[in-house]
Amino acid sequence: MAGDANHTDTAERPARTDGGEETPTDGPTADGGEESSLITYGIEDRPPFAQSLGLGLQHYLTMVGANIAVPLILAGAMGMPDQFVPRFVGTFFVVSGIATLAQTTLGNRYPIVQGAPFSMLAPALAIVGVVVANPPGGGVEAWRAALLQLQGAIVVAALFEVAIGYLGLVGRLRRYFSPVVIAPVIVLIGLTLFTAPQVATATQNWPLLLFTFGLIAAFSQFLGDRSRAFQLFPVLLGIVVAYVVALVLSAAGVYAPGTPGFVDLVPVVEAPLAVAIYPLQWGVPQVTTSFVVGMLAGVVASIIESLGDYHAVARLSGVGAPSEKRITHGIGMEGLANVFAGLMGAGGSTSYSENIGAIGLTGVASRYVVQVGAAAMLVVGFFGPFGALIASIPDPVVGGLYVAMFGQIVGVGLSNLKYVDLDSQRNLFVLGVSLFAGLFVPEYFGNVAAAAPDGVGGAAFFAQSMAAVPALGPVLGADVVANTVFVVGSTGISVGGIVAFTLDNAIPGTDEERGLAEWAETAEADEDFASAYDRFVRAD
Repeated sequence: MAGDANHTDTAERPARTDGGEETPTDGPTADGGEESSLITYGIEDRPPFAQSLGLGLQHYLTMVGANIAVPLILAGAMGMPDQFVPRFVGTFFVVSGIATLAQTTLGNRYPIVQGAPFSMLAPALAIVGVVVANPPGGGVEAWRAALLQLQGAIVVAALFEVAIGYLGLVGRLRRYFSPVVIAPVIVLIGLTLFTAPQVATATQNWPLLLFTFGLIAAFSQFLGDRSRAFQLFPVLLGIVVAYVVALVLSAAGVYAPGTPGFVDLVPVVEAPLAVAIYPLQWGVPQVTTSFVVGMLAGVVASIIESLGDYHAVARLSGVGAPSEKRITHGIGMEGLANVFAGLMGAGGSTSYSENIGAIGLTGVASRYVVQVGAAAMLVVGFFGPFGALIASIPDPVVGGLYVAMFGQIVGVGLSNLKYVDLDSQRNLFVLGVSLFAGLFVPEYFGNVAAAAPDGVGGAAFFAQSMAAVPALGPVLGADVVANTVFVVGSTGISVGGIVAFTLDNAIPGTDEERGLAEWAETAEADEDFASAYDRFVRAD
């Protein structure tokens, strides 16, 4: 087991509450990690409430694009009537707030925002497509029937995630995840949105995107030492300034309606003031076995991504790599949050990479900050105009944010290679092949989906294609196998992680060569992490 018995929990370090500067250090921290000189607020620090509220809002602004995109994509695929969309979007924010509070308080206790996962979007769209194409009748609208089937699949698949997490199955694999495996996983997390329409659409408003990115870069990299506001709020300031500019240009007629950069405030004015959000608000979830199996593939992809997120946030927060115990409680809590998301009618819940990038840019790794932001999101989720206002942020502004945030995450992934022997041919082979596989395999499955005839989903078309292969047909042609392979194969993080894990543990290499020896010196030991049971039950 990594670490030693002399480590002390980071919770024992007095929390900062005065808003003062953190003393820069580059030496080992109390828990065996390396504290970064860029950390302004550590995990246990508690900035003043007003400052924490702004910092928490900033954390959430980094993920609003994704947390708005997922419900809007699902609503469009289901054909959900417009009057229900604000409530549907608000549900995702309420679930995000509660899931984040649960994870930061009772789960892994890392400052990671929880939100709607893209890794579960592919099976969700497949479920919706099947139900909408074959509505059940009996007076139940097709969109509601699709949503209830989606809820049932998420709840049952999440129960498996709860078992996988709390039984420690993922945590026990931790010893097999060297920096050679974790580095490409985190890099691929950072590369997930390089093809997103907010970044690479053919009609992109490049001046506004580059203006947004330039603001964030200027505030975080060039002006941070001139003003504490620039140092702490580069993302928030960048988005607000870019949004105001886009709003002015839209009002002046420079940006026409329907063009990238146009800000439409009509939906904000017309949104209901309050929306009722509660469990089973859409009805009782329905369970279909084939849909559950497809969603399980999305859950597996989500777990792999979360494992990379845990290592990334630990690295940025200046603490040791997560222990088996912390991983166990983190994945288990994500499973419970997914069960809750399914009961509420959201599209799932997982750790969000976006706010990890914000930690890298701002140096704010405070758990308290994320909890304050989560509480705020929980409240405003019931406020209709808020969701509409967030949805009005133009895609080029979101694109500029993505370039800054996800570029930062790529850098964090590469920084894990400091522990690895980069003169080793086997390490370079594992890194190169896993990164390449994480890019080309999803591209292949994307092309398969694009080639599918109308009315035939990507997974179904893949199954049909594989059924014609003499040796593989009986296996890959089966719906259950095809759905799993298609969903996992469409997720670059999963592909890269599986390939890196397999090659790194199959190809001979010493612990020193793979970075395990040096990493073990800074890794967190199980006794360093106090779970909710340790703190609230055993303490009594």
